[in-house]
Amino acid sequence: MRITFERTGGFAGITKKTTLDTNNLPPKEAKELPLLVQAADLFRLPAQIPSPNPQSDRFQYRLTVEDNDKQHTVIVSEAALPGTLRPLIEWLNHVAI
Repeated sequence: MRITFERTGGFAGITKKTTLDTNNLPPKEAKELPLLVQAADLFRLPAQIPSPNPQSDRFQYRLTVEDNDKQHTVIVSEAALPGTLRPLIEWLNHVAI
């Protein structure tokens, strides 16, 4: 599984982007990442999840997950982050950026 994670916006407006591949991660992280993607039900989320009340200093996340023959991209505002997706975003913020 490979995931490209990009975080834009925030107070400083800095963009951070990284790609993680479970083949190159330490064993613990390589096991956690697919479980978080599955718990988020990421492949069933819409391609865009906008905030009903956009705020200029909030983060926006873009995740592209490739798993075998499946690929899906989700763009989501921090203010509209679904509860199921929050653990994956928090993990990526901690591990990847």
